[in-house]
Amino acid sequence: MSLVDGVGRSIDYLRLSVTDRCDFRCVYCMAKNMTFLPRQQVLTLEELQRLAALFVGQGVRKIRLTGGEPLIRPGIVGLCRTIAALPGLRELVMTSNGSQLARLARPLVEAGVKRMNISLDSLDAERFRAITRNGDLRQVLDGIEAARDAGFERVKLNCVVMKGRNFDEVPALVQYAIDQGIDISFIEEMPLGDVGRSRGETFCASDEVRSVIGRHHALLDSTENSGGPARYVRLARHPQTRIGFISPNSHNFCGSCNRVRMTVEGQLLLCLGQDNAVDFRALLRRYPLDDGPLVAALRRGLQGKPLRHDFSGDGEVQVVRFMNMSGG
Repeated sequence: MSLVDGVGRSIDYLRLSVTDRCDFRCVYCMAKNMTFLPRQQVLTLEELQRLAALFVGQGVRKIRLTGGEPLIRPGIVGLCRTIAALPGLRELVMTSNGSQLARLARPLVEAGVKRMNISLDSLDAERFRAITRNGDLRQVLDGIEAARDAGFERVKLNCVVMKGRNFDEVPALVQYAIDQGIDISFIEEMPLGDVGRSRGETFCASDEVRSVIGRHHALLDSTENSGGPARYVRLARHPQTRIGFISPNSHNFCGSCNRVRMTVEGQLLLCLGQDNAVDFRALLRRYPLDDGPLVAALRRGLQGKPLRHDFSGDGEVQVVRFMNMSGG
């Protein structure tokens, strides 16, 4: 069993959002004052489990749990345990802001989460609070260390690079990843949602980031693939750390897209940068005992998966949906 979209791409990766809520308010993800979904519009844990099983049954081999911040969803460890046990699933992974990992890293490993991505956009406490609007850097650094020690197969940092905010910290962030013996990916800011400023003013292309890193380290191109959009390089003198670049604006990766996103309100987003969606919440609740209509809707929807997104770095908002509503 496999899923194929209308242009022949194999779809084997689901990003499944478990909440639109977050304990941070990062400047690239949300507006300062956010309104979150009422509870009745959010998928229940049972509905999330059902969707995960349905997608794995249709050929999905990797599921990433996202948010908002997935670790503030009550029952998240039990949900992970149930999904990780699905026959046919190759790996369950997660993206987190790290704030809850000091207490949850080990339970998540025991529940079957294989890899953990942790957002870290600054190593300066005041700057970190400014970017996240209310985050505590020490709490996140403690979470990163807990994740490193908990036994995940891999821990990776994610940094959204913005000129005038954290671009000057790229070498320090690379050194921190080296010191921790973990990976780090640098991400171009995506034009999702009106965050009250022009993104063009802060946009930083991956090639600029790579050039800065190259002044400090000998970089070796790598063909490694973690199942997502990152392009990796290795550090010649620090082979335990990979550097990834996720470049939706400057190096379009749509031709090899293998994923879809499910929002926590049950909208299957066929492309992060387009508004094409299929309403699975309505189907889940209309057919509580019959997956047939859901499978049919999935396969029919994939035939309309867009060929590509149209992101650019000029600052124009191209999708009004905020990142926390898109599923990380």
